[in-house]
Amino acid sequence: MAEARIDKWLWAARIFKTRTIAAEACKKGRVSINGAQAKPARMIKPGDVISVKKSPITYSFKVLQAIEKRVGAKLVPEIMENVTSPEQYELLEMSKISGFIDRARGTGRPTKKDRRSLDDFFTPEYIDDFDFDLEDDEDEEEKDS
Repeated sequence: MAEARIDKWLWAARIFKTRTIAAEACKKGRVSINGAQAKPARMIKPGDVISVKKSPITYSFKVLQAIEKRVGAKLVPEIMENVTSPEQYELLEMSKISGFIDRARGTGRPTKKDRRSLDDFFTPEYIDDFDFDLEDDEDEEEKDS
């Protein structure tokens, strides 16, 4: 039975862009095999279920072939089967709808609404109400002298 390293398989199955990123995810505890945390050198075999946490959801894949050489995108269905639960995809949709789910209020770039309220706050209202005529003031000062 064929076996492969988990970090190589994650890269070969196109779950991660590079093998380094795949190994880093394993080290940080974002990858598990059949429910157990996986180190980058852990061997997998066909039939294993791999869970990968990519914020905000956890993807699940069933290994169909243990490979270590990267394959074309069209061949990925022969390598793995996506068994991610529909609830996880609903969570992904909810996070897309709600926008910046991880953004704490007051951090990052202001929204358009925030910017408009800031502009309203900093724009003094009394400047628009009065019509200043600076030339008349200068003429009066010359007369007084």
